[in-house]
Amino acid sequence: MPEDTVTNVVFAGLGGQGIIKASDMLAEAAFRSGYDVKKSEIHGMSQRGGSVTSDVRFGREVFSPMVPSGEAQFMVALDSTQIDAARHVMRPDGLIFNPEMFLKDGQTFDDFDKNPGSPINRRNLNVALLGVLSTHLDLEESVWLEAVYANLPEKLHEQNAAVFAYGREVGKKA
Repeated sequence: MPEDTVTNVVFAGLGGQGIIKASDMLAEAAFRSGYDVKKSEIHGMSQRGGSVTSDVRFGREVFSPMVPSGEAQFMVALDSTQIDAARHVMRPDGLIFNPEMFLKDGQTFDDFDKNPGSPINRRNLNVALLGVLSTHLDLEESVWLEAVYANLPEKLHEQNAAVFAYGREVGKKA
């Protein structure tokens, strides 16, 4: 990344999906990598399943926590219905990652909890999408895992490491 570049990532979804936790993990990974990090959150009616967004910006020096309109390189959308509401912050060439990336032909989101071949379920989908995002950012995989572990209870580390790795495999193909 050029010295004066700021990386802008927007997280969008609904209350209870882990938007804030996922943005915390990215912010932690960037901070552990030596970047200046700024983060903002909008909770809205999150306790009732309403919209939640979080902006994470990192680089050599970052002055504002909010991603300016038209400058986000990446969006992590845990609910695809929230993409249009946050699209105004995206660059024209920005990348959007959403849960549909993990569905195979004929699958629905209910299959996440029933598919023995996939480590993904509704509770760890945010970590899977971070795995996808990680393949597009210049942050070491080990630092990502440190950030995941720092934000989750120890009993969830092994499962989420597997989910993160699965997301990375999907991200390498995207």
